[in-house]
Amino acid sequence: MTLNDYQNAATKTALYPESGNNLLYPILGLCGESGELAEKMKKMIRDDQGVLTEERRQLMVKELGDVLWYVSQVARELGISLEEVGQMNVDKLASRMDRDVLHGNGDLR
Repeated sequence: MTLNDYQNAATKTALYPESGNNLLYPILGLCGESGELAEKMKKMIRDDQGVLTEERRQLMVKELGDVLWYVSQVARELGISLEEVGQMNVDKLASRMDRDVLHGNGDLR
C-alpha cells in the first residue's frame, strides 16, 4: 500500500463536522492520539521498568495507526497528499544533511 492509497482509504472513514473543510478537528485529534501514544510509553516506564513487552508494543502500534489516520486527514484538509508530505520531508532532511545542519534549532536551517 502506498501512502496515497492509505490516504484515500482513510478518507472514506472521515466522519467529522465539515469534513473536507475543517482543519481544526483533525489537528486536535492528532494531538489527542499522539498523547495516547505517549501514555503507552509512560506506562511502559512505570509498569514494565522500561521494557517493551509484546503487549505494550501492540498497543503502541494501534495508537500509531490512529496518529497516521489523523496525519492523513490533516494533509487532506491542507490539500496535499501524504506522499507529497513525505517527499517534502525527506528532501528537507537531505538538504540539512548536505549542509551539515541536521543538529541545531529552527525550522529554517
